[in-house]
Amino acid sequence: MSIYLDHAATTPLRTEVLEAMLPALTGTFGNPSSIHAAGRAARTLIDTARDRVALALNARPREIIFTGSGSEADNLALRGVVRRRAGSGGHLIISSIEHEAILETARDLRRLDFEVTELKVDAMGRVDRDVLAAALRPDTVLVSVMLANNEVGTIEPIRELAEVTHADSPAVFDTDATQALGKMKLDVEELGVDLLTVSAHKIYGPKGVGALYARHGTLLDPLITGGSQERTRRSGTENVPGVVGFGVAVQLAEAERAVEMRRQARLCAELSQRIQQGLPDAVATGSPVGERLANFCTFAFPGVEGELLLMRLDRVGICGSAGSACTSGSLAPSHVLLAMGLSPQLASAHLRLTLGRSTTQADVERAGDVICREVTALREHALRA
Repeated sequence: MSIYLDHAATTPLRTEVLEAMLPALTGTFGNPSSIHAAGRAARTLIDTARDRVALALNARPREIIFTGSGSEADNLALRGVVRRRAGSGGHLIISSIEHEAILETARDLRRLDFEVTELKVDAMGRVDRDVLAAALRPDTVLVSVMLANNEVGTIEPIRELAEVTHADSPAVFDTDATQALGKMKLDVEELGVDLLTVSAHKIYGPKGVGALYARHGTLLDPLITGGSQERTRRSGTENVPGVVGFGVAVQLAEAERAVEMRRQARLCAELSQRIQQGLPDAVATGSPVGERLANFCTFAFPGVEGELLLMRLDRVGICGSAGSACTSGSLAPSHVLLAMGLSPQLASAHLRLTLGRSTTQADVERAGDVICREVTALREHALRA
């Protein structure tokens, strides 16, 4: 039987979420922009979901913009702010370990005469407030640092970074919280951010729907025009079933978060212990327990080719990953791990295991034993070659 340990890539759709979505796929089919009864019924579903997402973030419903994905929300955050300054140029700051949706978007904006500074991180993958403070300039228009890293789970000191940004510059502060939703408390007031991205499929909701929190007063130009949907900030008829699913998924995730994260943290600690006992030279990556997402277990294995390890694990029913699912086809070492100071060899021998609601004690025991066995077999094969 397969053991799925890649919940950071995506999560299975919860039964309760699917059941909530079905009426919006069949009976409540109206266009939510229509004023007749069928349209108003669809609009009510969207409003309810918006309220639920806003409640989870301690935001106001009007500050939630539904999008087609987390990547679209990231693009709206960066490009929406920059387009407001079209022709005037400026300066952007991002961390060097951002998801590609931020990293590649920021680099692309150089074409519009914006300079981009990529902040260095320490060996744990953390951005230092002093490093950020030194990078801020009078023409800095936006700072984007993710809340929790998608490859190693490191949690960034976002409140400190946002405070530095707002104290020393006129810049907008953005954070990608896609991995953090459902795993830690998200309060936009406590974090002090202006923009924040979340996505449904990371919390057992449907794929193809995300959201951007935009603090009231934060000016954004839309990426998609042609309609008045989402208060004119994102045109296009809303994905009503997806939005409904997102609302239910976030409500369930928040209700279960405290208990479920304690359970996953315990299992994650046992999995880590089994790997370290069986493979004493395994290199733990990211921040220590308490400073990383509770369901992340990440290691690099000296002398092992990561792609071969993943293939061997897949053949025996263990689903893991090397890092971001969005770059799984790339042969290049992870930019995140390289930025943290790992050698190209270690960065190419990385294993990300992320637990979820379905993970059991038996799964952890079997996975730990199998991983140790397969890493040892690869090393023995390399010695014979």
